Amino acid sequence: MPQPFSQNNHQLKKRISVLVFLKGTTAPLVLYVENPLEFYEELSQILKLNSPAVRLIEKNTLGPVKKVCIQSTQICAIAIQEEQYM
Repeated sequence: MPQPFSQNNHQLKKRISVLVFLKGTTAPLVLYVENPLEFYEELSQILKLNSPAVRLIEKNTLGPVKKVCIQSTQICAIAIQEEQYM
């Protein structure tokens, strides 16, 4: 006899992504990286400097986007997102 679906039968996992909001776009880049909190802090420090000099940020990622390259002057906001999955 098949067992009914129950969330107790499946272990929910959590993953954290870094959302990068770019100037002139409506949707953020959703990036899954090895250490999301460290990457968030790196981007946060760049935003705090508010330097007019362009810095190129290149990162290998783990999700559907495999590698990203962003100009620091194009970032307007960043966020951390936690999501559950099975």
